[in-house]
Amino acid sequence: MTVFILVAGAFTGPHVWRDTAARLAGKGAEVHTAALTGLGGRPAGDVAAVDLETHIADVLAVIDRVGAGPGREIVLVGHDYGIHPVLGAADRRAGAIARIIHLDAGMPQDGVPALAAVPDERLRERLSGGGDGGGGEGECDRLSASAGEERAGELPPPDRDAWPLWGSTAGLSDEALDGLTARAAPQPLGTLLQPLRLTGAAAQVPATGVLCTGNGPGIELVQLGVDAGDPALVALAGRGVTFFELPTGHWPMLSCPAELAGVLLAAAGGGGHRLSSADAARTPPHLRPFLLDVPERPRERTGNTDLYLPDGPGPHPAVVFVHGGPVPAGVRPTPRDWPTLTGYARYVAGLGAAAVTLDHRLHAVSDYGRAAEDVAAAVERVRADPRVDGDRVALWFFSGGGPLTADWLAAPPAWLRCLAANYPILAPLPGWGLSGARFRPVEAVARVGKLPVVLVRAGREIAGIAVTVEEFLTEAARCGADVEVVDVPEGRHGFETLDPTDDAREAVRRAVAAVLARLTA
Repeated sequence: MTVFILVAGAFTGPHVWRDTAARLAGKGAEVHTAALTGLGGRPAGDVAAVDLETHIADVLAVIDRVGAGPGREIVLVGHDYGIHPVLGAADRRAGAIARIIHLDAGMPQDGVPALAAVPDERLRERLSGGGDGGGGEGECDRLSASAGEERAGELPPPDRDAWPLWGSTAGLSDEALDGLTARAAPQPLGTLLQPLRLTGAAAQVPATGVLCTGNGPGIELVQLGVDAGDPALVALAGRGVTFFELPTGHWPMLSCPAELAGVLLAAAGGGGHRLSSADAARTPPHLRPFLLDVPERPRERTGNTDLYLPDGPGPHPAVVFVHGGPVPAGVRPTPRDWPTLTGYARYVAGLGAAAVTLDHRLHAVSDYGRAAEDVAAAVERVRADPRVDGDRVALWFFSGGGPLTADWLAAPPAWLRCLAANYPILAPLPGWGLSGARFRPVEAVARVGKLPVVLVRAGREIAGIAVTVEEFLTEAARCGADVEVVDVPEGRHGFETLDPTDDAREAVRRAVAAVLARLTA
């Protein structure tokens, strides 16, 4: 007998599980919902005294009441914030738990409060005592029904229009969204601020992640993180964690309860996709050879930049290549030594332009500000080099570096002759929590003026990223922006090392030719 214990997320309670629980029970499972204090359970009383430990105790009470035994396998399901009390309880009853399912939830670590997983960066700043994060009161007003102000130790629930700040509402009917809003409860602040304490016992329990691709990355992006060496994701591959995807937003128990029930049953049985480990016998995709055979060239390394100079006297026009991410801080080799960037740099230098690769500090989605500073500083250092024509520079961005294009699109300097982007992310992905207006190329392109843009589009792009590209192109067409699209119909995200086909090689040559033509015009 599979025994499910379902734990809801922030502002919600057992009621959200009604349809999913009924379908699980209909398949023969035993189902229980954990009613957390103040969120559908007993009244909070002194709300200031309600913290994460209170909610862990609520889940433990259900586990102890249900009881493990021969032929009874307890599966804990934590949605959103609910994964924090689930992990806290599993850590203390590890021997009684058959599996933990992270339902569109993160991977909480020992000593880290649930506040760290709150999607909105400005709310995180404010609740942690860091002010409004520079966003101003107007933005904070959108965070809850009470003008963003906490009341006596609790955070009011979002109003109907603010739910997307907490997770994508894709797939929710108007009726479901109305019900979510009507039954939402204030979240006790202590549950978000108290650090989670884990001994490591919960990490030994089999685990499954259910990724809602309408709200965040799917399995393919998670695998890219493993390949890039993200320590947290590499650990998941080593543990044999399984994964499922659901093509919906952050509340699958409301948007697709039947499909969710099927996934939970399959997960309980040990099914799902397993990540491929990054090991010595398998070269990660981003470290495979560049698709063009370009000769080696000398480079000069200064700080975080590498400069590849062409033959002949200068000053030379320059192309600055900006890597994507986020890339974990400890990854080696660093991006400026990855074959894609060194390949483009050598190729461009062989065609007569200076080429620059650089490392920037985009280690998490919250790092776009300092990554932008790194890029701007590197560009100015390159422009100041007497061997470079500082009035003829192109910037070329890749993948997760796409949001960094927004500054240059919104106010292109006269010396910027072209902006290029390969398989870029052109709007913050759901769940990133970037609530400000800065890193949104989809919006910035309206102010691009006459700056030419070369966009290399992968035909087999990751779905969530492809959406941002199409939104960008739609807005670019509306405002009359000069955008040339170079298509790689069978290319994947990172096609330069994944798909060394003749069509892909031709696309690279076309893109480079397009950029150099605008750079030297």
